[in-house]
Amino acid sequence: MVFPTVILPGYMAGAVEYRDLQTHLQDLGIPATTVPISWQDWIPTLGGRSVTPILRRIDATVKQIIQQSGAAKVNLIGHSAGGWLARIYLGEKPYCIHPNDTEECVWHARPHVATLVTLGTPHTSLERWTRKNLEFVNLTYPGAFYSDVRYVCVAGKAIYGRRRLDSWLAYSSYKLTCGQGDCWGDGITPIAAAHLEGAENLILDGATHSPKPGHFWYGSPGLLEQWGKYLA
Repeated sequence: MVFPTVILPGYMAGAVEYRDLQTHLQDLGIPATTVPISWQDWIPTLGGRSVTPILRRIDATVKQIIQQSGAAKVNLIGHSAGGWLARIYLGEKPYCIHPNDTEECVWHARPHVATLVTLGTPHTSLERWTRKNLEFVNLTYPGAFYSDVRYVCVAGKAIYGRRRLDSWLAYSSYKLTCGQGDCWGDGITPIAAAHLEGAENLILDGATHSPKPGHFWYGSPGLLEQWGKYLA
């Protein structure tokens, strides 16, 4: 049986940006749904605040898909920040590290998830706005934490960071993420930060970070098949 797949958008991204990815997965025979959020839904999380509002949306979508499909489990695809949000969502430890996390701070979704695929996820960061959340993730659920969940971490090798005009953004982003700017990555996330110890770690040549029109990214035909097979 092919489990349904739920796509978790990246930071400040909306579901509409993943419409093509969802369609391509369906064409491969993988039932896929994107968490129905817009970029405005991320506003309460700005400045390193709690990501609980997004986790609630993820949880509601997963529960709806399980109810509608009758499947015992789902697969998760987390793009960019969606990948480390998924790691919080899997866990049974209370995510109560922010003042407003008083009502619902644990999801324990692990029994309902078969595979987690992360695409260009910065699993580590030195950036001060993300450090609190990511430290919780990596201290509480280090690496491919759950042995009964398959972790597939996909990194892109498209842009080498350099201190020059055409690769300055990549250099700066890589340095904020892993402390080194002159390395390979997808233009936003360096390879070193996109992988987890104990996971099935992949590197896709030419994969850039974002699902923008005309960009060759993780969800483009020719790249999608290389990690999509783990969902089948």
